[in-house]
This record gives sequence, C-alpha cells and structure tokens, in this order.
Amino acid sequence: MSVLLWIVVSSLGGGVLSVCAAALAGWQARPHWIPVLISYAIGALLGAAFLDVLPHALESHADPAQATATILGGILLFFLLEKLVLWRHCHEEQCEGHEHAAPHHDNRRSGILITVGDTFHNFVDGILIAASFMQSIPLGVVTALAIIAHEIPQEIGDFLILLHSGYSRMRALALNVLSSFATLVGGVLAYYALDHARGMIPVLLAMAAASMIYVAVADLIPGLHKRPELHATVEQVLFIGLGIGSIYGVQRVVEGFGL
Repeated sequence: MSVLLWIVVSSLGGGVLSVCAAALAGWQARPHWIPVLISYAIGALLGAAFLDVLPHALESHADPAQATATILGGILLFFLLEKLVLWRHCHEEQCEGHEHAAPHHDNRRSGILITVGDTFHNFVDGILIAASFMQSIPLGVVTALAIIAHEIPQEIGDFLILLHSGYSRMRALALNVLSSFATLVGGVLAYYALDHARGMIPVLLAMAAASMIYVAVADLIPGLHKRPELHATVEQVLFIGLGIGSIYGVQRVVEGFGL
C-alpha cells in the first residue's frame, strides 16, 4: 500500500471512527465514560510521543539539540495559542474576573465556535499524520492511533456541547462528521507539499511530539486531579498504563508485519 493511501485510510478512517465512538458515547449520555477515555488518551499520547515520535524526530534531525529546541518552542507555541483561545473566550462569554460580563450565554454561538475550532484541530492532525507516514509506515500507524485515542474523548465533549447548544443529535453528528474530513484534507495537502519539502518532516515530527506532550500534560492531566480519591487514582493510573501499553503493543505488531 502506498504512503498516500496509508495517509488517506488513516485520516479518513480515524476521523470517522472517532466521531462514531463519540456519537455512541454521547448518545448514551454516560458522562462517567469520559474520565476513563481521557486517562487512556493521556497514556496513548505520552506513549506515542516518548516511545515513537520523539525518537524518530531526534534520529531524522541533523542536530538533536535543535530538535529538542523545536519541541520546547512547540510547547511554548501551543501554550500561547491556547491563551489566545482563552482570551477570545473571555471576551465572548462570562469569565471569572469580568465584573460587567454579559449575563446572556449564547449557546448556539458556542456550538459554532466549537465546530470551527475542531475543524482546524483536525486539519493540523492530518498534517502530523502525513509527516509521520512520510518518515515511516510504523511511525505513521502509531501517530494515527495516538491521535484517534485523543480525538475520541474530545469528540464526545464536542458532541455533548453541540447538544447543549440546541442542536439535534443528528445535526450534531453531521457537524462532527464534516469536521472530521478536515483531517483527510490536511493529510493529503501535506503529502503533496512535503513531497517537495522533505526537510520540513523532522520539524513537523518535533512539533507533533510537542503537541502530544502539551495536550497530555497541560490539558488532560489537570482534569484528573479533580478526582483525588484513591479508587479514582488507581483507575487513572491503570488506564494511563493501558494507553502506553497499547502504543508499545502496536509498535511490536507493525514491526512484526515488517511495515
């Protein structure tokens, strides 16, 4: 199977799988599933970043110190981007510290903003998947699986927000499906662009590692601390370990098939 076909299948299949899993969980409206999925996603992201993407980024870069500097810069960049989103959110919604914030919460607008933001996020995921597959097939498979693992709890959250914003279940599902196609668009465009600029692949791999580490450590792990009970902590550790173990297992499987 060609690299382009791997990218198309992973981007399209991963997006549809994430949306379907999110819709299934959201349709059943079982919020207690989300913390478990988030714990698993943390493990998958950290496992992919440290066991696969980061080693490939260091190996493919002529200067390992420059690669780690790119990762550090990427983490700072994602921090600033998230700050920009929060600042915009504080201007548009009631925010702590805003004494005269408008009391009216526009749910419909929140749903639209969520969809736009998710579409951009999926587009970037497609670029990272393409860069990984162009480095090696096993790296692409692991990266795609890690992104899918992260996307499922995110898509569940987006689906529930759209329902809360007044969208019907079918309309919320349709919006999520359309948004997921941005992964395919980003992957295909990146394939043709990077084919003429392969020197960018090590940089994108470093940025992919930075993205995975930042999302896991800055966005997902803090939410786990809201459940400090012993049984919750044991559950979190187990599913984080399961996420890491699944990435390791996938590595062994793809190596066994000689991909």
